[in-house]
Amino acid sequence: MALARWKANSQGRISVPAEIRRRLGVKPGSTLEWVESDGKIVLQRAEGYTFEDIHKALFPDGPPPYKSVEEMDEGIAEYMRERHARR
Repeated sequence: MALARWKANSQGRISVPAEIRRRLGVKPGSTLEWVESDGKIVLQRAEGYTFEDIHKALFPDGPPPYKSVEEMDEGIAEYMRERHARR
């Protein structure tokens, strides 16, 4: 059963009915996305990126190898020496 029906205008645009906007929590500036799921097109509010999404984007091959505090301190010191070396 459909929650609402609406038609596209002559430019192919649609307006999301007020009841649907309320249910989705859509405010001015909100982003909606169309998602295909089980052969159906679903309209949903776009969520922000999760920590897992960001982690997968930064480290597609898995987490970086473990570094001890001493190794990190040495890496920072080496970077600073190279960056601020007098030429």
